Amino acid sequence: MTLHEDAVLVLKRYAPEDEHGDQAELRQLYLDHLARHDDGMWKACGAGHVTASALVIDPERERVLLTLHRKLRMWLQMGGHCEPQDTALEAAALREATEESGIAGLTLLPGGPVRLDRHPIPSPCNWHLDVQYAALAPAGVAERISEESLELRWFGYEDVAGVADVSVVRLLAATRSRL
Repeated sequence: MTLHEDAVLVLKRYAPEDEHGDQAELRQLYLDHLARHDDGMWKACGAGHVTASALVIDPERERVLLTLHRKLRMWLQMGGHCEPQDTALEAAALREATEESGIAGLTLLPGGPVRLDRHPIPSPCNWHLDVQYAALAPAGVAERISEESLELRWFGYEDVAGVADVSVVRLLAATRSRL
């Protein structure tokens, strides 16, 4: 199975709580995008592309690890572009979270994606169609900053809204409903 085919299956199985809300609309927009663009998983797709991310949660389930993104200068969850070696969206999200956090042994929360988020980005990419997961960090590990980050920091749930974009706040809220 290709990554494109996996993404279609993941999105078809994604069942947002509000079947008529923005998440259902985004799911259909993502599926339509992939139906129109064979290259819709890749950065080269000028109409936008699917990305994968994961919100990293500490073992006590009280804090999240955010990255101060080097290019965007914003506190965000770990994530980014799919790579040719990725065999599944889950694998891409886990790879990105591991690379950007430096934490080995992350495990994704069961149940598939937590949320979808579509956001504009500078040309030539134009749009990220982000499939967002959540990952638990194992006990006793330390984060390690990557070249994509200016800083990594753990934030209590109550502190996220004061530092992060509304998309991260929404991802945290959806994640907490699964914990």
